[in-house]
Amino acid sequence: MDWIFDGGRRCLDFVNTLRDRYTSGREQLTDPALLAEWLVAAGHAERRHRVTAEELALARELREAIDRLARGETKAADVRLVNQMAAELPVPQLQIHADGPQRVLRFSQGPVRAILAELATDAIDLVASNGLVRICASDTCGVRFVDASPKHNRQWCSMARCGNRAKARAHYARRKSST
Repeated sequence: MDWIFDGGRRCLDFVNTLRDRYTSGREQLTDPALLAEWLVAAGHAERRHRVTAEELALARELREAIDRLARGETKAADVRLVNQMAAELPVPQLQIHADGPQRVLRFSQGPVRAILAELATDAIDLVASNGLVRICASDTCGVRFVDASPKHNRQWCSMARCGNRAKARAHYARRKSST
């Protein structure tokens, strides 16, 4: 799978699992196993967790809510979903063992939902900080990313992917028009 991690935030990397949004979109999370694969590839899990169809549906719903909020749309249902998911963060617990105290996490709904809760929390931080979220300027991309450039004029999701292609096309067009 051609995962993209150029969003600058974990929640935007998650949003970018729906590719080619400039058209009808190309879903990368087509089954639970692919969500499990993405969670590992993105560094959210050390091993693949079993993902249910229900968790996949929830993940896709959360992803689209995060996308709308990151782009400045404030729908009450999206805010409610993101807040509900963030509330499912694992709760740290102190356990005392023979070898001393240990910090353990208690998952209220399981590890996959806990990771979705972390993504929801990251989205809250992004939206609340008024992070400048842009959409790649390439006509064939649509990847979302945080513009953290000094002048806030970043156009491409990645220079290696879309930026170089655009510059090459512009160079070719200039050379072609000058001959």
